[in-house]
Amino acid sequence: MTYCVGILVRDGLVMIADTRTNAGIDNIATFRKLKIVSEKGRRTLAIATSGNLSVSQSVLSLLSEGVENPETGELETLDQQPTMFKAAQLVGRAVREVWRVDGASLEQMTARFDVQMLFAGQVAGGRLRLFMIYAAGNFIEVTPDTPYFQIGEHKYGKPILDRAVTYDTDLYDALKIGLISMDSTMRSNLGVGPPIDVLVLRKDALEPELDFRIEPNDQYFLDLRERWSQALRDAHMQIPRPPYGANVPGDI
Repeated sequence: MTYCVGILVRDGLVMIADTRTNAGIDNIATFRKLKIVSEKGRRTLAIATSGNLSVSQSVLSLLSEGVENPETGELETLDQQPTMFKAAQLVGRAVREVWRVDGASLEQMTARFDVQMLFAGQVAGGRLRLFMIYAAGNFIEVTPDTPYFQIGEHKYGKPILDRAVTYDTDLYDALKIGLISMDSTMRSNLGVGPPIDVLVLRKDALEPELDFRIEPNDQYFLDLRERWSQALRDAHMQIPRPPYGANVPGDI
């Protein structure tokens, strides 16, 4: 299982990904799921992956080596793409190529071709963008109305993002809220776990402002976890009890 979130606010981009993969309770491993490609002053691109690890790694390897252009026969890589839209199209083509090679074999072994990706970043001369790419290679783009995407085990962290994140949220508040959503997911699903990889990319900076790994004993994250838990306990105690039962003392 996986949890990755991308948040695009007015001032920049936050991407957060856990690193836990497992094929059973006794086979747990750590793999980096957030890949960053950066050329200072030219571009910074980031891909977060979920789903079948072999599929996502094949897609990333193909993007590094080059995807064949069906019209010219030339190999194209992410660092050659002139816009984020063209780069997202290339990622989609890489997904479809892996499906062409491995899809039938996976189905014969009753394994799903399961992959989703968050692809984000900025190319010089263009705007900062965030896409979600599906297993068919098609994609959608985030909008200011709902300025975030999630992949993987998203249901536990979504209510927090829905209530707290807007397009005008401060960049590092967006990071904080994203980490709270990650903690809530980890609390409810043991298939999601640390270390946690974090990227902060400020608009038009064209290089990461923060590329950081949060280890299991990170003091800030432990403090955030405890403060959030206490805040929830305090909040529910301040809400009046429902008046629906018999003999319930009311304070309404």
